[in-house]
Amino acid sequence: MARRLGLAGGGGKPVILRKHCPPIVPIADLHRPRAAPPLTSSARPSSSSAAAANGLALGAVGLWASLAALGTSLAHVPPFLLTGLALLLGSVLALPMVRFDVRRLAVPWPTLALGVYGLFGYHFLLFTALQLAPPVEANLVNYLWPLGIVFLAPLLLPGVRLTRLHMVAAVLGFAGAAIAIVGRGGAGASAGPWAAAGYGCAAAAAVVWSTYSLLTKRLSMTGRAFPTAAIGLFGVVSGVLALVCHALLEPSVALSARDLALIALLGLGPLGGAFFLWDAALKRGDARQIGVLSYLTPLLSTFLLLMTTGQALTWNVALATGLILVAAVLGTRAR
Repeated sequence: MARRLGLAGGGGKPVILRKHCPPIVPIADLHRPRAAPPLTSSARPSSSSAAAANGLALGAVGLWASLAALGTSLAHVPPFLLTGLALLLGSVLALPMVRFDVRRLAVPWPTLALGVYGLFGYHFLLFTALQLAPPVEANLVNYLWPLGIVFLAPLLLPGVRLTRLHMVAAVLGFAGAAIAIVGRGGAGASAGPWAAAGYGCAAAAAVVWSTYSLLTKRLSMTGRAFPTAAIGLFGVVSGVLALVCHALLEPSVALSARDLALIALLGLGPLGGAFFLWDAALKRGDARQIGVLSYLTPLLSTFLLLMTTGQALTWNVALATGLILVAAVLGTRAR
């Protein structure tokens, strides 16, 4: 807008003062919804970041694959005692990450609750399932968690959608995991009256681990990520709770030096280092791809069991290998 105020000096030219006004916006535009912001880099990781995350996830999968082989060597140790000691030992890995300053492990109470929900809740439900139901079938139900990660990702993660390629990869991966596990020799035990409750606990364990994994990813995508070293705090609290369950529910046993050495390996590997690698992978990569790669766990676990027990490779393991490898390739190429 401009307004004439009169003449300036003797030149006779009017002085024009301009007042800057904001541009006029049509009324219709005021009610028009704004376009959604583009996906953040955490929702769509770069190729290099995704490759690094997949490498970390494969490291966790490799460590988890050793769980069955180590577990068979420690079958005489009560499960809650085994879990509690292993989690406490595995938590020591967090100390170098914070330069031995335990104050840097502190996280908000809701984050700590999420960590205990994942580490303790999952193992509590899984070991309960293995006690109530035939172990092979219960373990098969437990391995629904990679499928849960793939299919629940669009519900729990902002800006993430499920493609047909992800669905095909998830189904192929689950089929391969089922063949690998069931082919290990069948039920091995008749289903008792509490089998249904055991299967329910196994399904609940799968839900706990898949939702824990996705919720930690959600925290990183929404600017509330906790440091990976905080996994050590989760392990300490979960380990103490597991030892309390041992004192209340299980008989006491004497551990040999060999038992303690194997428990140390268990803590540094599948019940320790694997959790740190898994958390770092989820913070950097695509949860759908990582979920598909997780199907390698039962396959590698079966191969390690075959090696440690001296059993021959069977057709079902070979078929499972093909299905899971195809699923992994499809899952990593899906966008």
